[in-house]
Amino acid sequence: MTGQEQGAEVLPAPDDNRRQVLYWRLLARLFDPQEQAALESASLAVVEDLGLPTALLDPQASVDSIVQRHPELAAEFDGLMAPPEPDSESTSAGDGEGDGDGGRDRAAEVRRAALVSKVLLNVFSSGSGTVTAGQLSRWQSDAGWLERSLGCKPGELRGARAGGIGPELGAIEADLVKRMHLREVLADPVLAARLTPSMSLIEQLLRDKSNLSGVALANAKALIRRFVDEVSEVLRTQVEKATVGALDRSVPPKRVFRNLDLDQTIWKNLTNWSPEEERLYVDRLYYRHTARKTTPQRLIVVVDQSGSMVDSMVNCTILASIFAGLPKVDVHLIAYDTQALDLTPWVHDPFETLLRTNLGGGTDGTVAMALAQPKIAEPRNTVVVWISDFYEWQTEPLFESMAAIHRSGAKFIPVGSVTSSGRGSVNPWFRERFKDLGTPVLSGHIRKLVHELKTFLA
Repeated sequence: MTGQEQGAEVLPAPDDNRRQVLYWRLLARLFDPQEQAALESASLAVVEDLGLPTALLDPQASVDSIVQRHPELAAEFDGLMAPPEPDSESTSAGDGEGDGDGGRDRAAEVRRAALVSKVLLNVFSSGSGTVTAGQLSRWQSDAGWLERSLGCKPGELRGARAGGIGPELGAIEADLVKRMHLREVLADPVLAARLTPSMSLIEQLLRDKSNLSGVALANAKALIRRFVDEVSEVLRTQVEKATVGALDRSVPPKRVFRNLDLDQTIWKNLTNWSPEEERLYVDRLYYRHTARKTTPQRLIVVVDQSGSMVDSMVNCTILASIFAGLPKVDVHLIAYDTQALDLTPWVHDPFETLLRTNLGGGTDGTVAMALAQPKIAEPRNTVVVWISDFYEWQTEPLFESMAAIHRSGAKFIPVGSVTSSGRGSVNPWFRERFKDLGTPVLSGHIRKLVHELKTFLA
């Protein structure tokens, strides 16, 4: 290699430059909504050269509207930012024919940058000022496309229990909802119909329901019911495999065809196999036990309904109603702030339950404990789920009563809080003492709670 070659500057390939232009524009627009003329004109040239619609650079154009006009792009947005499969990585890394960069398709990377920039800009540049119902609906739709591009299920990232960028998306959505003139929107059936129920929106509706009346209240209730039904469907799929009561082997199995244990029957009769005839002679049939112990299980759910607990309040109210529908499960529901309310009469209807909650205020778990303790008639058959951030007024007395429940033989499950933005907080004092007690605080992820309850009820 000559000295001239050694000192030669390696310039980026033209496609690298074009990709950088698109990402620099994205960063510029995220931090400053004002156009940068040079970046805008350069990005426009790149998009046109790629044969992509120029609407990709229009901040007012939703991904939905672009896909409607250019349906072939829908497949490109799906999984756009999802991690590649290991096999595809190894394949692409070995496909280069001496180009020294692993066979990268730089032109495809530029196209990908244009699509990625559109999704990210629409979701993370949420503007300022008053938000209309249409703007909120468009943002929710774009957030859905971001989920699809990351290979996630609808609503997976915006749930308060989501990891990664989930908390940030939740915070953006909560801010958009707060910037709406929600009461005016609800009073207009056309505008209200454009709203998509979400945890952030439900939080605002539950806080403001006492100030609503007439058409606005009816529209608010309709949105709450839609959200309850949607979440119920998701949680029901997690619970429906739960079996209530262990198998009771003292009861002989019913000798009917549907209970026939074919594998066990073959295994037990293998000694009767005739090699000459290639035939298995069966002396005895074996049947599965299906009878279950019928001891009723009591589930007591205590939920902190203070302002920081909206997500847990909504999800656990719905979860309680689902478990209440299982046979042999006696479910009780208590909500509290500085006062406690026994919601057990409405536990089968989470919609009616939520309408009776009163979000906000302080926190005094001792008033809830006064309602919960008398319900523990048979400790060994009782589980108490306590959902709170445990920032309590009377810490010592409350913890002692919780420890007493644990020592009685009842199962005590403390569940930490999560806000609608996805950021959770649990009082460190309680966290350490629950850990020492042998009942560590669950993270607040609803699937973990479902698993714990299914284990206890099985």
